[in-house]
Amino acid sequence: MTDRPLVAVLDYGSGNVHSAVKALEAAGADARLTKDRGLVMDADGLVVPGVGAFSAVMEALRASRGDELIDRRLAGGRKVLGICVGMQVLFERGVERGVDTEGMGEWPGVVTELDAPVLPHMGWNTVEPGEGSVLFRGIEDERFYFVHSFGAQQWLLDVIPPFPQPALTWCTYGQPFLAAVENGPLSATQFHPEKSGEAGIRLLSNWIGSLRGATL
Repeated sequence: MTDRPLVAVLDYGSGNVHSAVKALEAAGADARLTKDRGLVMDADGLVVPGVGAFSAVMEALRASRGDELIDRRLAGGRKVLGICVGMQVLFERGVERGVDTEGMGEWPGVVTELDAPVLPHMGWNTVEPGEGSVLFRGIEDERFYFVHSFGAQQWLLDVIPPFPQPALTWCTYGQPFLAAVENGPLSATQFHPEKSGEAGIRLLSNWIGSLRGATL
């Protein structure tokens, strides 16, 4: 037996999955890249990576019925973490170079191109963690690694008590955009924790600790 939480990394055809598995292992998880629907549903946590175009990621998720698995986990209060485009597709829509694509609709809003002098936003940047953040506990002043030209630039979900308010973490590149969201069982980061060195491992460790109510 192991006390390392089981984390499924959804294998639906997106790139960059192996570095995510390695980072999760380093952060304390029993991480497994998998297409197995039973394992995805039963794991303590599910990580949804994503790179490339919003439309291509949504197409791959739907083709593998990964979107159904994500929705079913969240309906049961089971933890999910989206990374990069894996965060973007959680919103209602993505508009990239004239292509308007329906997202998963877990959160209202549209992912659009950043208004910045140079794109993509590539490299290290600081963030402003939201009040009550679990992901950024102990790493509030660290820098994280971004590679993207699009992002969610507004938060439109109105959460009414007794439901807890989400922790919204912002970053500024040209203009403010959401760098991370923690909303009940669903969390996501626009940056790549697996490329963010020790700070990224710490963030993943914080998330892994939350899977069983632990604090790492």
